[in-house]
Amino acid sequence: MSFNDQLQHLQAFLDADDLHDEALDYMAACGYLSALAISPEPVADEELLAELFAETPPYESPAQQDEIIGTLLELKARIARELASDEDLELPCELTLGDEPDYSDLRSWCIGFMEGVFLREEAWFSNDEELVSELLLPVMVGSGLFADQPEFAEIEQDEDMVEDMVEHIPQVLTQLFLLFHAPEEKPRPALLKRS
Repeated sequence: MSFNDQLQHLQAFLDADDLHDEALDYMAACGYLSALAISPEPVADEELLAELFAETPPYESPAQQDEIIGTLLELKARIARELASDEDLELPCELTLGDEPDYSDLRSWCIGFMEGVFLREEAWFSNDEELVSELLLPVMVGSGLFADQPEFAEIEQDEDMVEDMVEHIPQVLTQLFLLFHAPEEKPRPALLKRS
């Protein structure tokens, strides 16, 4: 089975009505896995799955369980590889909140991403809180989770600013990934010849 087929199976599984109310849907799961691929502190697979599903899902069979979990972990690995390349991450949705932000795929993706950040919040903000907050701002605005805070309410009133911010999410993800994972101690290629 191709990976695209596996993703379609995963999407149908996560978007079904029989999962726990707090389980992440497919789009939120994609955001969540993106955050965990960037996270400065690793999250064990067991914890990743427990938080994503909220309770053990009603799998039809052990084979289906293996397929769903395998696809989730492979998706996270692929996101990490894409972030580690020089390409910006391609999100599985349009980079717009549209006319009804609460029902947009991008909002779900951003909410899932923030769920991933909350898992290791201290690690995300411990080294350079100001820079990380600045880089996360477009995702935070996109999530709508902070709309009741005065500074966010002000931003959300400016639709053009919001749309401009969310369009930059892929670049922001690359910057966050590099901030946490660029191996600064590794010599630059130009210095390798010196001994």
